[in-house]
Amino acid sequence: MKSLFTIALLLIITSVNAQEKLISPPYLKVGDTIAIVAPAGILQGRQATIQQAQKLAESWGLKVVIGKNIYSQNNHFAGTDDERCQDFQDALDNKKVKAIWAARGGYGSVRILDMLDFTEFNKNPKWVIGYSDITAFHNHIHNLGFETLHAMMPTSLEEKPEEIIETIATFKKALFGENLKYEIPSSPYNRVTSSSSAQASSKEIKGELIGGNLAILTSMLGSKSQLKTENKILFIEEIGEYKYSIDRMLQSLKRAGYFTKVNAVIVGDMSLIKKNTTNWGSSIEQLILDVIPKDIPVLFDFPAGHEAENRAMIFGRVIKLAVGSEQYSVIFED
Repeated sequence: MKSLFTIALLLIITSVNAQEKLISPPYLKVGDTIAIVAPAGILQGRQATIQQAQKLAESWGLKVVIGKNIYSQNNHFAGTDDERCQDFQDALDNKKVKAIWAARGGYGSVRILDMLDFTEFNKNPKWVIGYSDITAFHNHIHNLGFETLHAMMPTSLEEKPEEIIETIATFKKALFGENLKYEIPSSPYNRVTSSSSAQASSKEIKGELIGGNLAILTSMLGSKSQLKTENKILFIEEIGEYKYSIDRMLQSLKRAGYFTKVNAVIVGDMSLIKKNTTNWGSSIEQLILDVIPKDIPVLFDFPAGHEAENRAMIFGRVIKLAVGSEQYSVIFED
């Protein structure tokens, strides 16, 4: 028979684990309201794109509100920091708004993070949606204890319609609470080790999914928005960087302990890599494998990031990776 001390200890551990599980905002249903705001780059001249996004959401039975400053401009940004913050804050505080959809990325989200008050959001959580620069929100809100949605933004609709069928379909599935499961063809660069854990040796790896854009992940280091990666699965993607710059960012994450106890790394799109006058000397895949410790599984070619096909992912959700010789599956648990 277990001692009272042992039972008490198990109850404490169970309680702690329960507290660590992230809160999932309510899934959307017909009649709910979604807000489109611009926390980063400018949108002047892209009114037609926002109207198209509004029509898409309305075709799903949703109501749409548009941030009042969405078409403002202040140098590089969609309005001043105060204007962008106000639109985001209004969406956070509006109880009728069930999801906040970032119109685009670019740069600027980090400038308003610490200006925002998440008091009402903590009471009435809602989905925050986007990718790229919106990684700043994903990281910050993750540390508040809530799931977020890494998915297409309105500007994704500027891609060729035939190339974004899965992008749109998986976004809708995630938003309305349908199960997400992806089968990804194996890359010859995939590394699944048998020494890192019992999970890896059985070719099934579980963990809470976190991550986002590599440059933004690096910019969060040393702040309250820096992620804790222990026993988690880290997703990374990037666009428009030199290989040496990607190596530098990965080295920064490595020195900060990102790869010390992570269960696995999923690599999404590494798009539009710039050519330097001095040749790097290896593929981008090999560059990544050289930085991440050899006992950490690394899976490539997940279709998410800055390409047209950008499949939705729930950050903060536990996923299971089932790795085979010809493909690997990514299964989001309920």
